[in-house]
This record gives sequence, structure tokens and C-alpha cells, in this order.
Amino acid sequence: MKSTGRVLLALLLFASPALAGEVYGTITDGRKPLATGVKVEIALSGKVYAAETDKFGSYRIVVKEQGRCTLTVHFKEQSPSVKLFSYDRSTRYDWILETKDGNLSLRRK
Repeated sequence: MKSTGRVLLALLLFASPALAGEVYGTITDGRKPLATGVKVEIALSGKVYAAETDKFGSYRIVVKEQGRCTLTVHFKEQSPSVKLFSYDRSTRYDWILETKDGNLSLRRK
């Protein structure tokens, strides 16, 4: 019984750095999902975490720090950005790309 407790304690202690937050969601251009391979970045504390969209416009980025960060989408030679928060748990953010006066912007779904 004591060895089980020790194993659980060790798992908790050593797993805590691995409990980074995950930011995930979808990005649509109007009503259709973004194409595969659109670069998505999250910048926080001088670090940049990147991923690409899949065929459904979904993205998934593991962010090791918590706090206010910036999500940037690189699409059609533009890079609209938006502020969001990274937590110690998975958080979903779905976005809609909108075009106004030729400029792209991100709006939360």
C-alpha cells in the first residue's frame, strides 16, 4: 500500500511540468474552414508556439506558460492577431476570419 502511494506521489511531482495548457479550436473563413497548412502561432513571454490547421480548419497548440498571449494567423499574406489567455488546462477558442476594407481580422465565434 505504501509503495502505491509513493508511485502516485512521484507521478504527480514529475508530471506537473507536463501539465502545460493546450489551446485548440477551429478557424473559419466566413462559413468554410481554413485550408490545410495555415500557420497559427501563439506568443507568450517571448516564446512562440506554432502549429498548422488541418483539413477541418482545426488547430492545437500546447503552451507551456499561463497568461495573456497573442494568437496570430498567417493567411493570404496577412497576419491578423488577437489576445487570449492560456491556462493550465485545455481551452477552446474558435475564430472567424473577417475581411473589412481588404484587411483580415479575427472574431471569436
